[in-house]
Amino acid sequence: MALTKIGSGGIENITNTANATFLTIDASEQITVASEGGAVTTSVQQGLAKAWIQHNAGTAITNSLNYASLTDVGTGNYRPNYTNNMANNDYAAAGFAGNASTNVCSGNEMNVTYVDTFYRVGSTGSVADVSEAQLMVLGDLA
Repeated sequence: MALTKIGSGGIENITNTANATFLTIDASEQITVASEGGAVTTSVQQGLAKAWIQHNAGTAITNSLNYASLTDVGTGNYRPNYTNNMANNDYAAAGFAGNASTNVCSGNEMNVTYVDTFYRVGSTGSVADVSEAQLMVLGDLA
């Protein structure tokens, strides 16, 4: 099986008799990667997290991707604001809190510029401030 590689010297042929994973880029610049066995493909753009954040109590962001700021809206309610907006409000967000007693994240409002999140005590459902929280967003960027 021959693979084509584009390196600093231009296009080069690589011979490989083993099972290979192929990368395809179409005219719209969408990237598709074949699975290990080659039976299915994955769209790289659809499969990547578009934003993620880790923060502690208040508005201190520990680490993030595609978040410009974090607003403390109220008890247990945080609003991470995107650097690059989402294309629409039809995306998925998942998160959790680091506290053993506060372990449920629920979205209140999802729109193109932010997603409001509430952190709740697992046993009671009441909102509570958290010492550490994480949130990830999957969907299409604008």
